[in-house]
Amino acid sequence: MGHDHSHFEAAREGNRKALVVALAITAGIMLLEFFGGLLTNSLALIADSGHMLSDTVSLALSLSAIWFAGKAASARKTYGYYRFEIIAAFFNGITLFAMAGFIVYEAIERFYAPPEVQGSLMLLIAAIGLLANLLSAWVLNRKADVHENLNMKSAYLHIIGDALGSVGAIVAGLLILWFGWNIADPIISVFVALLILKSAWGILQNSIHILMEGTPPTIDPKEVKLLLEEIDGVVEVHDLHIWTITSGLDLFTCHMKAENEADEQELLSQAIALIHNRYKIEHTTIQIEKSADMHDELKV
Repeated sequence: MGHDHSHFEAAREGNRKALVVALAITAGIMLLEFFGGLLTNSLALIADSGHMLSDTVSLALSLSAIWFAGKAASARKTYGYYRFEIIAAFFNGITLFAMAGFIVYEAIERFYAPPEVQGSLMLLIAAIGLLANLLSAWVLNRKADVHENLNMKSAYLHIIGDALGSVGAIVAGLLILWFGWNIADPIISVFVALLILKSAWGILQNSIHILMEGTPPTIDPKEVKLLLEEIDGVVEVHDLHIWTITSGLDLFTCHMKAENEADEQELLSQAIALIHNRYKIEHTTIQIEKSADMHDELKV
């Protein structure tokens, strides 16, 4: 179990280092695209720089979440500050929604009166932005846990959204440069906004599920109940709860009714080992009950 905990902390350190690199790259390209958008009169570039501003804030928030999560538990915060990472992911999802709405709003105005856009300069800046985004995405994908850690996944999706924005700006720049289609700028912007919304919705769903103490999607409570009830001496398992504190840190509790002649400590040892080996849950709390110890039905 100690090995699992050290692996958990090592993964967090890798996440922190990857975020520092991605934050530095994103902040630099954000400034380049913003001033480049003003210079070229490109909404696609300004929209992408605005998205990158939200990303810079989000990456900084994700980084601060890792710092907060590393603080020791206290008498008032008995689970520590790990949940701050999920709050950061939720906030990142909200900012993605807000940014997509802003892009669509600005694009609608430009549909009616497409302004002149300097396609060649816009193309150059967007290409630099894309390379930077791909570098940030590579660092996060290589050094951080962007698949299981929701905080890191939300940061990674922000970067991917930036890359899509840069691709959109490049496509718009080419259409403007080759055909003079200035309206391509707002059209591409709306398309990028829709892609951002899709990513944001997934992040919000997952973070809300965790904040509502939902069961981890990879674990079936009915299966857990049946497995525990297969242990010799166990009569019934009830009041079973499985929830997530932060990505990679799940908790388990249940009440286990045992046969009156059963060895309670032996049952407890078997149950804890089963939960750990099968589901990699370290924090397990099991209440053993016998006929004389049964309680009234609980609300949750």
